[in-house]
Amino acid sequence: MKYMASYDLMETIRNTNQWLGATAQAMASYPAFAAVPNPALNWMAAWGEVTERSFARMVVKPDWNIPPMVGADGADHPVMIEKEIEGPFGDLVHFVVQGRELPKRKILLVAPMSGHYATLLRKTVISLIPDADLYITDWHNARDIPVSAGKFDVEDYTLYLVNYMRHLGPDVHVIAVCQPAPLTLAATAYLAEEEPDAQPSSLTLIGGPIDTEAAPTEVTDFGHRVEMGHLKEMMIQRVGFKHKGVGRKVYPGLLQLNSFITMNMETHTKAFRDQIMRTAQGEASDFDKHNSFYDEYLAVMDMPAEFYLSTVERIFKNNEIGHNAFTVAGKPVDIGKITTVAVKTVEGTKDDISAPGQCVAALDLCTGLPDSKKASHLEDGAGHYGIFAGSSWRNNIRPLVLKFIDDNQNGASEKSAVKKNAANKNAAA
Repeated sequence: MKYMASYDLMETIRNTNQWLGATAQAMASYPAFAAVPNPALNWMAAWGEVTERSFARMVVKPDWNIPPMVGADGADHPVMIEKEIEGPFGDLVHFVVQGRELPKRKILLVAPMSGHYATLLRKTVISLIPDADLYITDWHNARDIPVSAGKFDVEDYTLYLVNYMRHLGPDVHVIAVCQPAPLTLAATAYLAEEEPDAQPSSLTLIGGPIDTEAAPTEVTDFGHRVEMGHLKEMMIQRVGFKHKGVGRKVYPGLLQLNSFITMNMETHTKAFRDQIMRTAQGEASDFDKHNSFYDEYLAVMDMPAEFYLSTVERIFKNNEIGHNAFTVAGKPVDIGKITTVAVKTVEGTKDDISAPGQCVAALDLCTGLPDSKKASHLEDGAGHYGIFAGSSWRNNIRPLVLKFIDDNQNGASEKSAVKKNAANKNAAA
């Protein structure tokens, strides 16, 4: 019960701050005050507006806001968002572009379950839709999942991915961003042994902690030094009475957000101070750089406790993927069983979340895969976010990933090999 009280206390503090912001804005904007302009009132209204907006965003799932796609005919084609497969902990979502021919590329984008919604990958989605028939994993906020739905840990996550890959078929190309990279690799290896015909055509792993011992970061250091009992006691709470998941054990989104902001407090403080001044001076807008970033950054979701704890223990502390010792439902998953799926890794030289070396380690684990089906890219000057959503992604990484996909379409490699052999025979003749 004390954990429910703690959860509800955090929500009460958030709700109170939202109310204080709205109240300050309303009071300082009272029409009669306009008769005698007062800079202090302008600042108070600006503080209230920024505060109310910030705390309100913490409990709202952002919209996808996908703009229409301009087709080859020069016309705008609306993008519809449809649920392909529904599940208690997440859905497989399909971005359907109305009135266009189906692209030859079919891509599954695996979004992280790491405190933010899948909409964090909105820019990645927008960049891929014109060139692909795109699907994404859309994980649910654990506070809204009834206890009756059961547990959800790293093995359940892996089996969800297995189900999605099986459903989409062997012509799908999978791109995993950050946290899900090791589990996506495990899901592919699971299919390689259990259902080889359902394996994807290619797998691209972007900035993921495949081998957490390959290069240390603050994240890996935390995973190694923290005691699981301490972590469970300090970070896990039960969902309060207000939500459908009442009683479910979670790592609360508000607690995660506190950790995110504390890690870089000075930068965030300056960002909000500057935004208040811009708002007071009438220079801010709903879609300015600050609001566009923080509307997404502040929108956090609760993680199932089992998933969070098993991620820390099995992915970081025990490094089960890096040691090729991962199991699903008691069955060992051997990454060396991957023999036909082309694998590419992408890293950034300035990535302080998943440092260079952690992700490319996947290629060494794929002992059954020929070198011709392995590829890697290290983006100079790119941080963690930049390798999947910034200018580095748009200008350099995205074209390379799409080329890798095209080179490994079902049958593409075999056809290329046939042409090469034929050319060699002709040259010899």
